[in-house]
Amino acid sequence: MWLKPEEVLLKNALKLWVTQKSSCYFVLQRRRGHGEGGARLSGRLVGALDAVLDSNARVAPFRILLQVPGSQVYSPIACGESLSGPDICWAVASGATLEEINQHWDWLEQNLLHTLSVFDNKDDIVSFVKGKVKALIAEETSSRVAEQEEEPEKFREALVKFAARFNFPEAEKLVTYYSCCCWKGRVPRQGWLYLSINHLCFYSFFLGKELKLVIPWVDIQKLERTSNVFLTDTIRITTQDKERDFSMFLNLDEVFRIMEQLADVTLRRLLDNEVFDLDPDLQEPSQITKRDLEARAQNEFFRAFFRLPRKEKLRAVVDCALWTPFSRCHTAGRMFTSNSYICFASREDGRCTVVLPLREVVSIEKMEDTSLLPNPIIVSIRSKMAFQFIELRDREGLVESLLARLKQVHADHPVHYDSSPSDDDMSREQIKISLWNDHFSEYGRTVCMFRTEKIRKLVAMGIPEALRGRLWLLFSDAVTDLALHPGYYGKLVEESLGRCCLVTEEIERDLHRSLPEHPAFQNETGIAALRRVLTAYAHRNPRIGYCQSMNILTSVLLLYAKEEEAFWLLVAVCERMLPDYFNHRVIGAQVDQSVFEELIKEHLPELAEHMNDLSALASVSLSWFLTLFLSIMPLESAVNVMDCFFYDGIKAIFQLGLAVLEATAEELCSSKDDGQALMILSRFLDHIKNEDSPGPSISSHHAFFSDDQDPYPVTDIADLIRDSYEKFGDQSVEQIEHLRCKHRIRVLQGHEDTTRQNVLRVVIPEVSVSPEDLEELYDLFKREHMLSCYWAQPGLVALRHDPSRPYAEQYRIDARQFTRLFLLLSPWTCGAHTEILAERAFRLLDDNVDQLLEFRAFVCCLDIMYNGEMNEKIKLLYRLHIPPALTENDRDSQSPLKNPLLSTSRPLVFGKSNGDTVDYQKQLKQMIRDLAKEKDKTEKELPKMSQREFIQFCKTLYSMFHEDPEENELYQAIATVTTLLLQIGEVGQWGSSSGSGSQECVEELQASAPSPEQDSVFVDPGKPAQDTRPFPEAVEGVWTVSLEHILASLLTEQSLVNFFEKPLDIKPKLENAKINQYNLKTLEMSSHLHPELKLSNT
Repeated sequence: MWLKPEEVLLKNALKLWVTQKSSCYFVLQRRRGHGEGGARLSGRLVGALDAVLDSNARVAPFRILLQVPGSQVYSPIACGESLSGPDICWAVASGATLEEINQHWDWLEQNLLHTLSVFDNKDDIVSFVKGKVKALIAEETSSRVAEQEEEPEKFREALVKFAARFNFPEAEKLVTYYSCCCWKGRVPRQGWLYLSINHLCFYSFFLGKELKLVIPWVDIQKLERTSNVFLTDTIRITTQDKERDFSMFLNLDEVFRIMEQLADVTLRRLLDNEVFDLDPDLQEPSQITKRDLEARAQNEFFRAFFRLPRKEKLRAVVDCALWTPFSRCHTAGRMFTSNSYICFASREDGRCTVVLPLREVVSIEKMEDTSLLPNPIIVSIRSKMAFQFIELRDREGLVESLLARLKQVHADHPVHYDSSPSDDDMSREQIKISLWNDHFSEYGRTVCMFRTEKIRKLVAMGIPEALRGRLWLLFSDAVTDLALHPGYYGKLVEESLGRCCLVTEEIERDLHRSLPEHPAFQNETGIAALRRVLTAYAHRNPRIGYCQSMNILTSVLLLYAKEEEAFWLLVAVCERMLPDYFNHRVIGAQVDQSVFEELIKEHLPELAEHMNDLSALASVSLSWFLTLFLSIMPLESAVNVMDCFFYDGIKAIFQLGLAVLEATAEELCSSKDDGQALMILSRFLDHIKNEDSPGPSISSHHAFFSDDQDPYPVTDIADLIRDSYEKFGDQSVEQIEHLRCKHRIRVLQGHEDTTRQNVLRVVIPEVSVSPEDLEELYDLFKREHMLSCYWAQPGLVALRHDPSRPYAEQYRIDARQFTRLFLLLSPWTCGAHTEILAERAFRLLDDNVDQLLEFRAFVCCLDIMYNGEMNEKIKLLYRLHIPPALTENDRDSQSPLKNPLLSTSRPLVFGKSNGDTVDYQKQLKQMIRDLAKEKDKTEKELPKMSQREFIQFCKTLYSMFHEDPEENELYQAIATVTTLLLQIGEVGQWGSSSGSGSQECVEELQASAPSPEQDSVFVDPGKPAQDTRPFPEAVEGVWTVSLEHILASLLTEQSLVNFFEKPLDIKPKLENAKINQYNLKTLEMSSHLHPELKLSNT
């Protein structure tokens, strides 16, 4: 075990210990007298001394010491000690057995020995090793506690530290934590790795330096185990711009497994919500635990291995042995039980598997416990077979839970017993049929049959035509769905018949392209059956609806099964056997294609090296997965591939693809270009024949070589399938699922990169923001969407992210998210008024009033603020203060600036320094006429601004100038401009009155004109106005100013022109936003919980 590092004096210890191993930093020692057959006197004395000591005082026989060259101190980290060197060392580990101490020694060699050489200071070496060993001890302790308690004290302490160090909202659930090192170049930083539901975080405080890393799972583009110069095994996290290596884990396998699960769940939840359904236990991210993730991994493996429906939840996994009559012995393995199934898999891969739907089970009984048959149970099924399981732990509880579920299944779906169909009338392919009949009699003929290596060989030979449809139903377990849902298909057909929509139009378009050369689809009977199956499935599963290649698959299913059976086979393929294949983005097929590329590099390295860019192979092999070779090779050969697929799942397609590439590897390696390589593959696939097929040969759709070429050698499909099993059949379901998980991250992030590039490609020509800054803006926009998804209800995610929409509309933000980005990025900072301005900007940009904005609208608004001409900026400000941006219920409607009336008693005169006055009434009228003439008639005229709207406009301008270096000059300028605009509004007001009345009004206003010192834009609500007469309602409704008035007035003041035309740099705002985006979201969430906290501009 690891020891808390403590000093050890060596002066008198040399007689008690013997060195077994040593390195430049560590020494492994054995206690004298331990393990010595003919020990000397000194050894016997030490052994006798240890034997008589109390057990608490006894010394472990092995230990490991830390020794630093040139240092006077040694540090024991495991039981061990040095025979030479300084007088003091540090003990770091001890062991009761040589095996235990060697494990510690190997860990030190692999994880620390090469690392220590990078330190120059000896004290740093000691500090680093001591810190690492203490962390290992803490992790061992927490692991032991976690086994005994659901919420151990250590985990609670870690949770407190996690919250304090990273300041996430309370909804950010910590899943687990580990001690490890994070590498920065060649220097390791010892610290703690925290894995939460949305982030991977690392914290280190070493040698007075603090390091914090926060990496969202959705930013991870690659997660892999690798090695570097110093360490043999590390975990590498790759994001868009950085790679991070983590190492020195006590249990690296467990850490990597949890990381994979968290990354997979989070990326699929946030990026693949088109078709991905979370398990019920993971629907609420804030409730995810380490145990839930491990259970999900087990469930995924269970469903993939036995190819069961997604609704099946693994209940128990029990070690046991099953009596196998064909081998006349009990076969060791494991029993898996779920809601509706009892399954068995032998420990020896491929030897025997059994799938028992509870619907087929008649009884579950306990037998007498004997020494030969310990804890046995008998499971009897309808076809008069019985399965004997023995060596079951907790037999009582297991049988009780199985009986309860059996009762429930029979209650929900009553069983109607019927005799098995007779095989006496089969006359075709008698040899194969005879072999299958022999197999049925020994291994069973229903879905509950023993599945062994023998049946796999029979499948590889090709299933007889007369048995093919029936065995496809059994192998896929579609027969159970068929039996559990009587009348379901007929109801779907009735509901979907005659409906006209985009899906049915696509189906109609493809009906006559489905095996057009086959006689079954050259008449309306076959076409009508195909139409009914496809439309019924689209009605059943609208999220998938209809995708290309489903028509070819369904056509083949109809050739060998009845219409309703073909429907349930289609359900099994689309929803269980090929998950995520049939959707808008065919994510599942792309993931398997990526896995296939890795298998090519592993099994066919020479071919992978020759075709270093496997994209050419990907373009053709992707169709292998999408169509299961049905449109790639002649139909009579492709159905043999389908036989293997229904028995072995996607594994059969992987290994057959590798066999095809191996058979053509020599030609492919000599090919000059991609086109020639594709020709080689196409010719080979089109010349795959089925010598045993009783029907006529039907060529593939993709044959495009001419007949005048030299005869091409023919390959028998049975030989090709046999080679695929012999050479590439070693891939287990568990390995394939692991590879899928690994490559799903890459594929999803590839789609995200494609979306990003397309959005930027569309937006770049429309704005003046540099491409680099635009990329950062997109990242901030997407992260703002993600931040809201992290801690929102799962259902809200789909509302704002839809991968099926056009690229520019896939990510959208709501008003609250827009406000946070506006606060971080807008150059128009107006103090507390900024948030109100952001709300108005959102209403202005939300053209379709769906309360969501896409990136394009957001960045175009920012572009005007930073790079627009003065008239564009003023126009934007103007629009922000008229409907729809400004509403009656605007948050600022109760501002004290709304109720005071404009000082309409102001005369149309301006004070001069010499006391003279000049009448500007004629000049103002002329200015308005000139603006009207110059107005572009093609542009839609903006509504004029009312008195209330003008007040809000002025308030925004005053707020924008706050804390500007030219603040005083700007305030004076805006006061002058506002006065001018008030008078312009009054001119328009008088223009709507009669001439005499207008003149009388002017004279009256001139008589009551205030002095220049009293000139102010707004009446102070705290002081009485000079003219306290109420403003007539009729007159207030007429008072207006236009955009042209405002722009012309602002142009009269150079300081205002300079303010709006000065160059603005968005980079400082971007840097600030990247730092504070998380903090702003956290502050907002805290303010909801604690109202005393207010959100403010950052």
